[in-house]
Amino acid sequence: MCPRPLPKEGIISTRLRLGDLLIRAKLVTEEQVAQAVNRLTEQGGRLGDNLVAMGAIDQRTLDSFLHRIPQEPADIKEIGIDEIDLMGLLLKLIYRDRLETTRQFVEAIKLPYHIVIDLIQMALGRQLLQTLGSRHADNPIDLSYSFTEEGRRWTIDALNRLRYTGPAPVTLEEFNEQVNMQKLTNEIVSFERIRNAIGELTFDDSMIEQCGPALNSGRAMLLYGPPGNGKTSVAHAFANVFSDVIYVPYAIMVEGQIIRVHDPRIHLPLDSANLTEDEGLSVIRREAFDARWVPCKRPFVVTGGELTLDMLDLRYDEVGNFYEAPLHVKALGGCFIIDDFGRQLVSPTNLLNRWIVPLENRVDYLKLHTGKTFSIPFEELIMFSTNLEPEDLMDPAFLRRLPYKIEVGPPSYENYAEIFQKECKRQGVTLTDAGFEYIVQKLRYEKEMDFAAYQPRFIVDQVVATCKFMGQPAHFDPRYVDYALDNLRVKRSNDGRRENRTAARIADTDPVGAR
Repeated sequence: MCPRPLPKEGIISTRLRLGDLLIRAKLVTEEQVAQAVNRLTEQGGRLGDNLVAMGAIDQRTLDSFLHRIPQEPADIKEIGIDEIDLMGLLLKLIYRDRLETTRQFVEAIKLPYHIVIDLIQMALGRQLLQTLGSRHADNPIDLSYSFTEEGRRWTIDALNRLRYTGPAPVTLEEFNEQVNMQKLTNEIVSFERIRNAIGELTFDDSMIEQCGPALNSGRAMLLYGPPGNGKTSVAHAFANVFSDVIYVPYAIMVEGQIIRVHDPRIHLPLDSANLTEDEGLSVIRREAFDARWVPCKRPFVVTGGELTLDMLDLRYDEVGNFYEAPLHVKALGGCFIIDDFGRQLVSPTNLLNRWIVPLENRVDYLKLHTGKTFSIPFEELIMFSTNLEPEDLMDPAFLRRLPYKIEVGPPSYENYAEIFQKECKRQGVTLTDAGFEYIVQKLRYEKEMDFAAYQPRFIVDQVVATCKFMGQPAHFDPRYVDYALDNLRVKRSNDGRRENRTAARIADTDPVGAR
């Protein structure tokens, strides 16, 4: 059966998709895309060409952006995977999900319509599928099929050999090329972008001035300093610094082995509501967008004390006979944070030795259970975060390999006061200047504690909770403040003597003013 041309709606849906990608990359605005869609409706052409004609984007920027978009294969040969394996994957998807129509097949395997038709014809020729007909005689994409008895047995046998059922994989060569095209360093990070990403977090400008060059370089970064001052918060804020669109494959094939890469918990979809169009039938310019790649935000992976060396290797599923990519592979094109560094089950030395080659050469090596080793680009920003002394964790040789070492220390008096006021506003409670000084004096001289960014929220939450228990409006009663400070740091045997020494320092602070 000769397939009929696809309906015009497929092209329109793609123009919306291209517009969504450009909007998400902050290259054009929603209003400009809407105007370009109206213009092409009246004058024809392509969405990109209309955006250029309007002056919304220049041709060079558009071409560069389009060059990074994976283009769908023209035929089965261009996929680079054996056609029998592709047909088997399609039949497994049909069997698992009880699919019936060509439209469903295209959506499941994420291959172009004409290639899916070729796979169907192969299955029909081998008498593995049979045609049932179509509910819409004028639309071949709704043609239905079902298994023959031989087809059902063949598919079950294929499932027993390889249980991977998902979109068609891409080749290792395609994967490596795409990773190199969407490096983190493609984006230029400015002071304003970091400031906006940090949002309401309170840090000195010097922190931004140190972090900016590190982000632009894409080189490894060490965040260190006492606990509770926002190292993890700073690292998380970096997830909002980058706005570029990257493309992550559902799976890759290496030496006949399938490695699942896409992880919906890590690879977050784009924000635009227009990204609900029929991806399998979409067309960007003259070629179609390869739906085996998922457009998403740059990944941001955080791991802590649970990290082991095994988690940095391929995980082989002995039942399914396929692999799951390790965390740092899923983080390619984004950021990988090792939080609480030095508190992992694996020793810091062994963990650092695992990273020496990737950090130095920007290449990592993975091994299949068959013994075959292959390389992938190591294009991601590695951040180590620790509250331990860096010199105690690593030798000078490795410290030298971390070009950016940024101390996240206690907040200044002014920043501490600002953080406190933000927390009070969040909880709807008023803190007077006298009340703040009372807390500062007790904290510094009685508890002998340095300022820490986490303390204001802790203290305010504790005071508000006590007021609620007592059935009182939220206020900073000195007694309730003392309770909070005692919970902040346990009492020690000489606390009574320390209180006497502290009394003289806070004698001129009016506790009543804290109300």
